[in-house]
Amino acid sequence: MKITRTFLIFFLFLTKIAIAQNKIESAIQSFVNQPGMQHASISFQALDLATNKVVAEHNPVLTLPTASTAKLFSTATAIDILGPDYRAKTRVYIEGSIDSNGVLNGNVWIRGGGDPSIGSKYFHTEEHQLAFMQKWVDTIKQIGITKINGAIIADASEFGYSGAPDGWNWIDLGNYYGAGPSGLTIYDNLVRYTFSTSKYTGQKTTLKSIEPYVPGLTFHNYVLSSTKRGDNTYLFGGPYSLDRFGTGTLPVGTPNFLVKGSLPDPEQQFAHEFTQTLQKTGIPVLENPKSARALDIKSEDVDYRQRELIITNYGERLSEIITKTNMRSINLFAEHMINLIGYEKTGDGSTTSGLKVLEAHWTGKFNMSGLHVNDGSGLSRTNAISASHFIGLLQTMSKSTYAKEFKESLPVAGVSGTMRNICKGQTGHNRIAAKSGSMTRIKSYSGYITTTTGKQLAFAIIVNNHTCRSGELKSRLQSLMNSMAAF
Repeated sequence: MKITRTFLIFFLFLTKIAIAQNKIESAIQSFVNQPGMQHASISFQALDLATNKVVAEHNPVLTLPTASTAKLFSTATAIDILGPDYRAKTRVYIEGSIDSNGVLNGNVWIRGGGDPSIGSKYFHTEEHQLAFMQKWVDTIKQIGITKINGAIIADASEFGYSGAPDGWNWIDLGNYYGAGPSGLTIYDNLVRYTFSTSKYTGQKTTLKSIEPYVPGLTFHNYVLSSTKRGDNTYLFGGPYSLDRFGTGTLPVGTPNFLVKGSLPDPEQQFAHEFTQTLQKTGIPVLENPKSARALDIKSEDVDYRQRELIITNYGERLSEIITKTNMRSINLFAEHMINLIGYEKTGDGSTTSGLKVLEAHWTGKFNMSGLHVNDGSGLSRTNAISASHFIGLLQTMSKSTYAKEFKESLPVAGVSGTMRNICKGQTGHNRIAAKSGSMTRIKSYSGYITTTTGKQLAFAIIVNNHTCRSGELKSRLQSLMNSMAAF
């Protein structure tokens, strides 16, 4: 009798587990069978981190472009290799001699170290974005320089000049989210265009200002007024091109509408801004600002040992940068994570180098078959990542020395970042820490879930080419995540 009772309790326990598992499997099957999904490509997997057992899946090895969930790869790799306390550095050197009158007969060199936080609006108020340059000026004054009989030369060459990673579209490059990485980033590599619009629809808008001032920039304005709400503009222009144009519409009757675009040449802009800062504080600079790219030189051709290092500017802690990256889905920061791992591991900070380091770092830790990561942000539509790839990454990171810092960088459902309006007031509220991704006909989520029964799950879902409305898809995905949270 006692044996039978024990067996019955054990049987009921196993049945309860099976029902819970079937609920998630039922939820994903219901999701894929909903109207508007018949043409969609869907990859899904959920894993119990305690048992390492898959609890539900659908096409788990199907590789797809994922949009911003790809940032999990760039941020996880960066913190796992560099650690949370890593700080990128920018160095300033003087070349030449200082005479008795304080004249530097030579140049000032700014050597980029790929710091995305320098002068960033995400870490500094607008009026203090260039405060670091004033500190540099104070140092230059302290060593007795009153005039520079040469130029400010910006050198971002150690991070390459590709301008943008493979697979970025022409339609993206001129817009704020298409700002490419650089060894010397400034103003988050953004340009702010302010427009005013007519009270009549279909009228040409007026471009009132461009900030910062970009020497030589020409902007062709084809933006019209419209009854459509919000920003419906596209800005076009490739890396290093000073010829830019805008199309699309802005709302009628708006006196000041801000549209953000990408900065054509951050390296040259850095040299320009520092030259201007010096001039304004009473230190004349005889020659025009210059860049290593324009001079066709690379850091390897410059013997910095023969120059005097006068300033080392350290950026924000890596853990703070990746938290901003994941919480606010900042493409530029994610790309810099790729550059920095390449730079620190090989001395080559190009995107190509960083992606090789990323691949080498995870090889052997989980199954990477079919994985193609071609940028750090997910803007590239040539990325091919499956749900099982995300699960492998998340599972590995859950055992990392920096597992806590990585998980804390992720937005929390109903609470923070890009997840603050997801599952708000629902079962998943405050139980899901995940990265979201959105592009035209792409929606994805991936991260960790603490369930109502105390289980720890890793999950990933990628949806491409759905035909239902975006709002409806979002609602369905929330239902799926709530089902997992109740597991």
